Amino acid sequence: MVQQDIRQSANDPQIQMAEDDARQLSNGQAPKTVVSNNTVDISQSLRPYTIVYDDKGNIIASSARLHGQMPQLPPEIFPDTKRLQEQHFTWQPKEGVRQAVVIDYFSAKTSGFVLAGRSIREVEKREDQIGLIAIIGWISGTVITGVITLLITMLLTQKKK
Repeated sequence: MVQQDIRQSANDPQIQMAEDDARQLSNGQAPKTVVSNNTVDISQSLRPYTIVYDDKGNIIASSARLHGQMPQLPPEIFPDTKRLQEQHFTWQPKEGVRQAVVIDYFSAKTSGFVLAGRSIREVEKREDQIGLIAIIGWISGTVITGVITLLITMLLTQKKK
């Protein structure tokens, strides 16, 4: 439960970004105005980024780069997002590059999709630490239970003599 809570909360900033940007785009703002001019190399940075797609899934504007190129989502994401209006998922555009992303559909004069994402590198480190703490706690609890059981057994055996 703790792992899921940590992973799900990794989406919180992107939910806010995607919803706000989709609202601005629905109100007629140009895609380039909702995307930061600062590019983010998503293989290196923890900084959030935004990608705006047209209704067909083509990139219109993006602050994300992956080794100098704009990363492209798999095309099957777009029909489901249009139907659902919003999706949250982990995206791995390249081995070792894992991103928590939220994508929203927007509609106005034009329609399309806005994706907000960020690296989950630090979140996954925390998840690993929690897993290690849980294992250590389980082993400690098992050892303590075994020792207490052994002591009680020895005391009961001595009382019988």
